[in-house]
Amino acid sequence: MKRKRFTEEQIIGILTEHEAGAKCADLCRKHGMSEGTFYNWKAKYGGMTVSDAKRLKALEDENARLKKLLAEQMLDGEAEKKMIQ
Repeated sequence: MKRKRFTEEQIIGILTEHEAGAKCADLCRKHGMSEGTFYNWKAKYGGMTVSDAKRLKALEDENARLKKLLAEQMLDGEAEKKMIQ
């Protein structure tokens, strides 16, 4: 089965269709996704606007970058401790 990638804008558009009264099964059939995927999206993006989703994505990217920097710093500190001993 071909895996489709949906953008945040598309996901929020699908969720707003559901909030407007469309049934979950009909939306899933129309967009070619499973109901499990729909409910995962609803849990993550439910009640968000497109700008909120973009802000969330930016924060997640920044958080990943900061975690990487912290891990590198900790590795450098461990290497310095081993060099001193």
